[in-house]
Amino acid sequence: MKILLLSPDIPFPSESGAAIRNWGIISGLAAAGHEVTLLSFTDRVLGARSEPLLERCRAVHSIALPKRGKGARLIQLITSNLADMESRLASSQFETVLRKLLRTESYDIVQFSGLELGGYLDAILTEKGGAKVVYDALNAEADLQRVIANVDSRSFRRLPATLYSRAQAGRLARFEERICRRADAVIAVSDEDRALLTRYAGAPITVMSNGIHAEDYRPSPENRRARQQLVFTGKMDYRPNVDAIEWFCAQALPLARQHLPEIQLKVVGRNPHPRLLALAETGDFQLTGWVESVLPYLQEATLYVVPLRMGSGTRLKILQAMAAGCAVVSTSIGAAGLNQAAREAIVIADDASAFAAAVVKLLGDENRRKSMGELAQRQAQAHYDWQALMPTLLELYARLCDG
Repeated sequence: MKILLLSPDIPFPSESGAAIRNWGIISGLAAAGHEVTLLSFTDRVLGARSEPLLERCRAVHSIALPKRGKGARLIQLITSNLADMESRLASSQFETVLRKLLRTESYDIVQFSGLELGGYLDAILTEKGGAKVVYDALNAEADLQRVIANVDSRSFRRLPATLYSRAQAGRLARFEERICRRADAVIAVSDEDRALLTRYAGAPITVMSNGIHAEDYRPSPENRRARQQLVFTGKMDYRPNVDAIEWFCAQALPLARQHLPEIQLKVVGRNPHPRLLALAETGDFQLTGWVESVLPYLQEATLYVVPLRMGSGTRLKILQAMAAGCAVVSTSIGAAGLNQAAREAIVIADDASAFAAAVVKLLGDENRRKSMGELAQRQAQAHYDWQALMPTLLELYARLCDG
């Protein structure tokens, strides 16, 4: 098959959840003998580090990320009924290249990754020929905004953010419904997201979880973990991640340090939000910013924490930590999307006292940490490695093309 894949950022080197997912998909499609053309936004020049991507794709077309400031977003919020995500990646250059590819090539599948690229659906439908259109829904975005609004509403200082998210939730629902109704197929990353997207009564929905190449994360037998080292990873200007660290540092970490004062926290990820930069200056935790690889941090972690209070889908961060053999403490929202076998490999705690207690207990029990990490590795390999996930996508493509 010939597949045209639209991605919000370059899949390799992978610096975001969408990139990690699309890298797995591209690698799996190439291994199965299919031909992939990639059209992606990027904020960097493709160089030698991108050679694995170039090797797996028939062609890679990269477009500079559009610049859109807060002023333009505010004007749109006030003067239109569009969701912010509808125009966040609007680019005449991207659309020109997209239309040219669709006119000059004959594709079996056109797949776009994430709702932000839904703004190009009109162009896809106009030019696609006989191709089937697949929407890979990285999140149930309207519901994600509702959850964010509910969490933000608990703090008066977050009132502007609450009002923004409530306005966006309704707009996103209309946009999401339009996309789901016009695509030939929708992919959800969890059963929970499928249930939320089903209400639109749109295209058939297939569940394919987020995944990883599990062996890439496995530590060597000689690996030694640090003492009382907590680690969290993620894109650190993403609202759920920012909220997670603010809540953890304000509510749970002080309780844990009452018992173990030497606990250290490392927050690993690019684009730290200004609020986190200010918080890190207090000395509560270490903020790394961009790193070439999260793997060394996962392999040195005594314990991986996922104190998320908002989000949807399956958290790639938790899959990476599991594959790296980390013992994990997570909220229910952080563990959302995991199957029951995977959930049994981690500790789930939702309020600050329970989360802190779980952290203290595990830091004091090396044998349990080790057994949890080994179980987590097995579950990540069995259920969330791309070798286990790709058959679902290949079967979907076969059904679409045969139908």
